[in-house]
Amino acid sequence: MYEYISGRVAEIAPTYAVVEAAGIGYYINISLQTYSAIEHQDSALLYLHFTVREDAHIFYGFATKMERELFRQLISVSGVGGNTARMILSTYSSSELRNIIATENAVLLKNVKGLGLKTAQKIIVELSGKMLELGVSDDVQPRLGVADNSILNEAVAALVMLGFQKAASEKAVKAILSESPTSAVEDVVRQALRRL
Repeated sequence: MYEYISGRVAEIAPTYAVVEAAGIGYYINISLQTYSAIEHQDSALLYLHFTVREDAHIFYGFATKMERELFRQLISVSGVGGNTARMILSTYSSSELRNIIATENAVLLKNVKGLGLKTAQKIIVELSGKMLELGVSDDVQPRLGVADNSILNEAVAALVMLGFQKAASEKAVKAILSESPTSAVEDVVRQALRRL
């Protein structure tokens, strides 16, 4: 029904923004991702999702269409409401969330405040196939450069020597390098140990 709103940012906080458009101030729930994108701007364009409940009409606003689409995918999962979806998008960036779902990392997803392991697993089961519709292939991670390849190879070798399977180690290391490509080998191995 509503595609986007464009106007002056009258008020902003980490969880909401008031955007004035045509003389009307719209209270819009936002994620930390969107807050970071618009916090220093005088005006903003937010892509909207409008929810009508028996007791309220609620706007959710997003800095990008991708974030809004991920929000819509999340709320399509039974047991995940607007506030839970917003909390997930506040904890992880859109690309991190797509990686978590694509790599089926329910343990990392359950780190979101108020989200249990069963709900995290349910989100992954229901949305893993839908990541392809969002233009995300099975290999979510971007192609690694030559420098990254040496870090990848060293980290995977270290994990294999510690007794982890090569395929699982490679998947975890690629996910870590896509999130923070400038990490040192030690940091990558440390993070991978937490995920494996």
